[in-house]
Amino acid sequence: MIDSRCAEARRSIVVQVQSAQSFKELHSYCSSVGTVKQMQHYTVGVEPMNFIIVEFASEKDVVSVLSNSSHVEDAQVVPVHSQFLWFRASNRKLPKLKQSKSSVLTVENGTQCLKVAEIADLIRRCDSVSDQMSSLYESTKLNDVGTRLRFLTARQIENAVRGMFPNAKAIPFGSSVNGCGKMGCDLDLVLRLSDEKMKNDARLVFHCKASSGSERSTAQRNMEAIGDLLQLFLPGCSQVRRILQARVPIIKYYQHLTDVECDLSMSNMSGVHMSDFLYIMGSMDDRIRPLIFTIRKWANEIGLTNSSPGSLGVFAKTHQLTSYLTFIEYIRPKDQYVTEDGINCTFLRDLNKLRKSTENKESLESLLIEFFEFYSQFDFETKAICLNEAVSITKPEHCAMYIVNPLERGLNVSKNVSLEELDRFKVEARNAAWVLESQENKNTNWGLLSIFENKRKSSSVLNFTFSPKQGRMMDVSALFKEDETKPIEFKNETVKKQVENIKDETKNKLKELQKLNR
Repeated sequence: MIDSRCAEARRSIVVQVQSAQSFKELHSYCSSVGTVKQMQHYTVGVEPMNFIIVEFASEKDVVSVLSNSSHVEDAQVVPVHSQFLWFRASNRKLPKLKQSKSSVLTVENGTQCLKVAEIADLIRRCDSVSDQMSSLYESTKLNDVGTRLRFLTARQIENAVRGMFPNAKAIPFGSSVNGCGKMGCDLDLVLRLSDEKMKNDARLVFHCKASSGSERSTAQRNMEAIGDLLQLFLPGCSQVRRILQARVPIIKYYQHLTDVECDLSMSNMSGVHMSDFLYIMGSMDDRIRPLIFTIRKWANEIGLTNSSPGSLGVFAKTHQLTSYLTFIEYIRPKDQYVTEDGINCTFLRDLNKLRKSTENKESLESLLIEFFEFYSQFDFETKAICLNEAVSITKPEHCAMYIVNPLERGLNVSKNVSLEELDRFKVEARNAAWVLESQENKNTNWGLLSIFENKRKSSSVLNFTFSPKQGRMMDVSALFKEDETKPIEFKNETVKKQVENIKDETKNKLKELQKLNR
């Protein structure tokens, strides 16, 4: 997929135009230089600037177009060659071209996102919760134009350094390529100056400068230079921020010609392999990505600060996917990867070698409810979630939540989750499961909308109200005092009985603890 998208970017240019209707004249001009394959329109900004992606039949056509392009006569501009251009208006010297009758604009407003109300309306019209989940995924996932723009953004970095490093590659990773990206997602890039293997039979060897200092300090200096390149020379790149003291040094910048926020690193190949791993897992079962999108949306709507642990947990429990160890069983020599810093990224990359089909045939709705039920009862105090083993394991260190990084197994991908956030996650997961299970009739906000609607508030199903804390001390029994001014409304008698049983059990435990303390 990545190879195909990179080739697509090499055959394409981005042209700023007056409006979408400029495509006819632009098509005529480009056809006089090369063979146009297709054209796609998008806009950037509140007062929109219009752009058209022109894909040619071959890379030679792009070379020809760029060789026939020019700069403005202004001593203040940096005369950089890139695949980002603008189309001059016609004048006496540049007469208007005949509009091509064969020209077709494949896409118009290709980066336009649906509004929240429009997404809600789509979901409301679905026949089932499973259909709602599929609709949410299809209407918010990163589309073709968004993907093309991210690979063109990566291509700009490659072209900028290839004078000195002809084998340089800017490799996209993260949500832009792992199948879980939504419209407007950031672009993660790792810049490799050379991955060329040493030729043992070569008699001539390039002279090179020796790197001075540690590997980390060298990487930081290189990143500093790349940051200057972005800020001073590359069109469209702005808001350049260097974050060089992080575990993985990165440069953050905004490419306003493609409307993409970028994070650029030079030493994060494990992130590339992780994206590969997640893309493969998402391709094994077409229920995985809609489930991830739903849980991520739910976490965002109710105000959970970190929804990624929930997303990763989907793989381990709900889908019963083929585990990492199963991938190892079928690996081929070309699947073996160990990064420069010793991270083993070996796993099967050819799905055709895995001929096992999952025994789990449950609907998306059932999987979602099971996800909520499982994690509302999970023993986070002593257990860790491990995708590699497809089972929970003993927690290796003290923290609120521990989810093992599938590739860097010494890292906890949920280390920033606090105890308060974990407690709220469990409460909200329990509430969401009860809301979905207890719905009998469709109202205005049914299904997914019913678990999205209480944004940044505890669900009214259980009505857990935490009184303001004085320091860290509080009367726990206050949690179970009824608010007579706001009577609780239950969906049915079953839910009401479950809530009452929980309260009775907890009150009895509190009484026992009070006796012990005396």
